[in-house]
Amino acid sequence: MRSGTLKATGLGSKSFEGDQDVTLSPRSEIGFDCPAHHHFSIVFSDEAQLPTAWDCPRCGASALRADGVRGEAKDVKPTRTHWDMLRERRSVPELEEILSERLALLKSGAIGPNAYERIAMAGKKSR
Repeated sequence: MRSGTLKATGLGSKSFEGDQDVTLSPRSEIGFDCPAHHHFSIVFSDEAQLPTAWDCPRCGASALRADGVRGEAKDVKPTRTHWDMLRERRSVPELEEILSERLALLKSGAIGPNAYERIAMAGKKSR
């Protein structure tokens, strides 16, 4: 190789410019306190929407802001169960009637485990 060749700098492009004449955007430092008594600070841009909680880098617990700012409590909808959704569509007497019909079919063997096998076996016996 010749001594005048360029050395590779790695994949991608890298800038060899220094930090001279570079002005950073305005920033603010927010402190957070962890329930395990860890304190840490994160730097945010002044234009950013500041969070009220941040995961602690030491233990992973949710740390709250040290300046006392708390988030607004959100309204939590109660979880809808299967029964709640059934009750939206049917009344209790209708559900009792459907239950008695299905139990009768289950007892007769028309539905339930192995119902298809029983139907197939009945078809083979009739031949």
